[in-house]
Formats: sequence, C-alpha cells, structure tokens
Amino acid sequence: MRRIIGITAALAVACSATLATAGPASTAARATLSPPECVKADNGTCLPIAPDEKRVDLDTPVFTNPLNVDNPLHPSAKVSQVIYGGHVGGKPFRTEFTLLSKPKVVRGVPCVALQYIAYSDGRIEEIAVDWFAQDDEGAVWYFGEDVSDFKDGVVHTHEGTWRAGRDGAPIAMIMPGNPKVGDVYRTENAPGIAFEEVTVLSVGETLKVSELHTDRKREIKVFKRGYGEYSTESTDRKDIEIASLAVPTDHREGKPDPAYMAAVKKTLRAVYGNDWGGASLGALRRAFTAVPGVPAVLQKQTEADIALLGKAVAKRKPRLAHQAALRLAQDELDLRLLHQSVPAVDRAKLGMWARQVTVDAADKNMGGVLGDIVVLGLIRDRVRHTLSTADAAFLDRGIRVLRKAAKAKDLAAVSRKGAALDHRF
Repeated sequence: MRRIIGITAALAVACSATLATAGPASTAARATLSPPECVKADNGTCLPIAPDEKRVDLDTPVFTNPLNVDNPLHPSAKVSQVIYGGHVGGKPFRTEFTLLSKPKVVRGVPCVALQYIAYSDGRIEEIAVDWFAQDDEGAVWYFGEDVSDFKDGVVHTHEGTWRAGRDGAPIAMIMPGNPKVGDVYRTENAPGIAFEEVTVLSVGETLKVSELHTDRKREIKVFKRGYGEYSTESTDRKDIEIASLAVPTDHREGKPDPAYMAAVKKTLRAVYGNDWGGASLGALRRAFTAVPGVPAVLQKQTEADIALLGKAVAKRKPRLAHQAALRLAQDELDLRLLHQSVPAVDRAKLGMWARQVTVDAADKNMGGVLGDIVVLGLIRDRVRHTLSTADAAFLDRGIRVLRKAAKAKDLAAVSRKGAALDHRF
C-alpha cells in the first residue's frame, strides 16, 4: 500500500513500556534485534535489504510528547491538509491528506490521526486513516492504518490494514529526527502484509529517498519542509504524484479572487442548466489567467479542466459537461484553500459532492452514486465538529437517506436528497 511501518513486535512492546515509565527524555537504547534472514519479494525471492548497521530504526523510541509531530519533513500535527495531483496507471490521480480532530491511542501511545483519500479519474479508489507519533529525538513513527480499497463505489478489500501490536506488527519509522545520506529505515515492516525499506539519497531543504517495495521495484520520494511527503515518482516516470498545496504552509492573506469565483459560478450555473451560450468559457479563461500566484500543479490541472469543459460544451453533451463542470468546481475549491480554512472549504465540498450525487444519479451510474455517498460521509467525518447542530443533523439524516435510497437503487430519491444537500451546503 502507500505507507506502513515497523521494526518488530518486541520493539512495539518496548516502546509502549517506555512511554508508561518515561519522565524526561532519555537516550534511546539500542534494541538487540536482527532483520529476518530473508524478506520475501512477491515472486518468492529474497529482497535486497540493507544490513543492520545501515538502519537507523533499531533504537527503542521514547514518547514524552507524542502528539507534537512537528518534524519539519513530516509535520503531521502542524499541517491541516495537503492536496496532491498527478497520474497513476494512465489516469488522473488526486489525493487529500487531512489532519483529523481526534487523536487515537495505539499500544498506549497517543497518535495524531490523518485521513487519506485517493481518487482515480475522479472516483474514490482508497481511503485510510493513518496514525503517527513523534519520539523525543524528533523521529516520526507510524503506528498503523485502517485501509479500504474501492471498486465501483464499494469496498472490495481491506488489504494493507495493520496496527502495531496486532499479528506481531511493530511500529515503524517514517521519518528520522536527523536524517543523513545513506540512512536506511523501514516505513513498512510487516512482511506478508506490507513491507517497504527506504534509503536516504540526499538531504537539504528537501529529503530525497529511494523506497524498495516487495515487487522489487523502487519509487523515488521527496519530502519537503512544511509539506511532509511532497512527491512520489516511479523510476520509469509513468506514475507521479506531487503536492499542489498545503494548509497552512501556502496560506495567503486576503480573500479568494472575486472575479474568478464569479466567473466559475456563472459558468457552472449555465452548464448545469444546459445553457451552452451562457457558459462564457472565454471569460472564465481570462479570469483564471488573471489570478496571481496559482500553484503550478493546480494551475496545470485547472487549465486542463477548463479545456475539457470547453470541449464538452462545444459538443452540447450534458453528461460530459456536467462531469467536467464538477472537476472545475473542485479546482476552484482547492484554490480557496490558499485563503480559507480547511473546514470552511470542506463545508463547500459537501455541496459539490451532493451535486455529484445528482449528476451520477441522472446518468444512472450506480457505482458513481455509491462512491459519492462514501465521500460525503468522509468529509462529514472531518468537518462535523464545526457545523451547527441543525446543519450536522441535516447532514447526518441526508447521508442516511442517500444510503438507504442507493441500497434500494431508487435513483429518483437519491437525486432529490442530493439536491437538498446541495442547496443546504
């Protein structure tokens, strides 16, 4: 899977015991552990793992203030959200990595929780909740993740799910406190479930690593201050993900560009109403060009989506145009993150995904509808604590109705409730 971690079950027990008895920070003790003689690759051969003397994840960590995850190259507790874009498997790929409001205790250690959502070509592909804690030496450790992979809007596997202390799974280091060239550590270390070994290639304002997987292939990852994981690229360059923006790292004073927001609103209203002459794609392009300082990845994505919308409008194809309009709406919401908080933008995303439900229901795309409802629930989970009592109850009730209607394959009821949520949010 994407990320996992560990050393050994004995280390996880030692870590938990150290937390229970720790006072002031103490020097970590070297664990008397050895890696397995052979970590099996997917094809049954032994992986070319590093010897113990190169690994920096064999010390027993001490956790005095584990929730203060402020390692500059993996600031999990300090970054509210990172949005990634790219292409994987020949399709557009998007990731949202969001800090959740409630920590979780794993093996006796309080951990920050982050929600991971991955979309392939606009459809939900994977969700996970990851748990991280920082030790007294500044290293960040991974305590597990709950994973769900989706196909046609329905969970088809939880492969890759693990938690420290279960089935012998240990915690694992995801970022050293003071990384150096040549350092080796395992960001996943549960052979048979997940295994990855990282070697540091360069250190500076960014950290570049090579990550070995069980298919014997490697990925190149870059970590950047204020972002954490910044980019991931396969060695053949066919698959790449790169950060579009991070909150609050990329925060700017002021408000989102009003001219561009007005142009998007006018265009979307016309497209949703099949008013092809009123779509004003030329005005939209000019307004976007005038927006200052758009992050490069987001600029490229928005320009591509404006072009896609223009083609759909020119062909007078409602289904294609409505789907393209929703991609543009998502781009505009990403742009708002430069000026607005994650909860404020998430509230607007509830409306966008409710509109997506109605569009997919009109297309009789049941897999799309099911996935849209999942996403609405995930956004609800991260924003509910900021909603009014009335809005939270309306949203909870709406999602229940959508789930019931989708289960009954009542697309008319799905469309009605989606429209009601769209209007509310």
